[in-house]
Amino acid sequence: MSFLHKIWVSIGNFQATLERIFAARMDMVQTVIKNILIDLDGTLTDPKAGITASARYGLEKAGYPIDENSNIDWIIGPPLKASLAKILNVALDDDLAEQALLGYRERFSATGLFENQVYADVAETLAALRQQGFKLLVATAKPTVYAKRILEHFDLAQYFSEIYGSELSGERTNKGDLIAYILEQEQLLAAECLMVGDREFDILGARRNGIGSIGVAYGYGSVEELAQAQPEMVIQSFAALLEALPELSCKSA
Repeated sequence: MSFLHKIWVSIGNFQATLERIFAARMDMVQTVIKNILIDLDGTLTDPKAGITASARYGLEKAGYPIDENSNIDWIIGPPLKASLAKILNVALDDDLAEQALLGYRERFSATGLFENQVYADVAETLAALRQQGFKLLVATAKPTVYAKRILEHFDLAQYFSEIYGSELSGERTNKGDLIAYILEQEQLLAAECLMVGDREFDILGARRNGIGSIGVAYGYGSVEELAQAQPEMVIQSFAALLEALPELSCKSA
């Protein structure tokens, strides 16, 4: 191969590389968020009263009552059985953790799931998002059977294309696994999705699946927790999502 020919080949390779970079950049610019996955506890509703009272009930039934002054708000969000096991200081597969969980469910399924409050402007914001053409999906570690009853009770189910949660068996309590399942079931492109939630599990689970995220500061994740998880943005109210979405799209472009 002549020297001149080598130069032309190099120029051709460089041009091809530039074209690939440009094409990738154009894909990023043209990719828009179409699907929003939204957490339930600490994002759409404040479940503190029902969850903590039911957890105390379950622990007492397992023979380990805890002091009423003990703050157990941190159990809101993560897989519940793991949190109960942590309180009991036993392994996840220990019978005590299972007993406490069954006690929790006994009270929660009858009473606790309705001891819940919808955060300000949630219904109005969901309606506006639907009107703008977004596909809305619930992504919660809470068992689906409970999530559906809660959302139907508060008349929020109407805004969602589907409600995804875990199984009572414990399957898909990990948020990363749950999001992967949703993407597969709905045949969604990760680049067209966004996760909104209040805990690090939401942010990290989204990142594991190549999805951007927005953290909400009014839920049960601390400022430090959200800062360490590093969502693309943090909002102070659910209504702020309407302003955050265009801003996030501009950043992506």
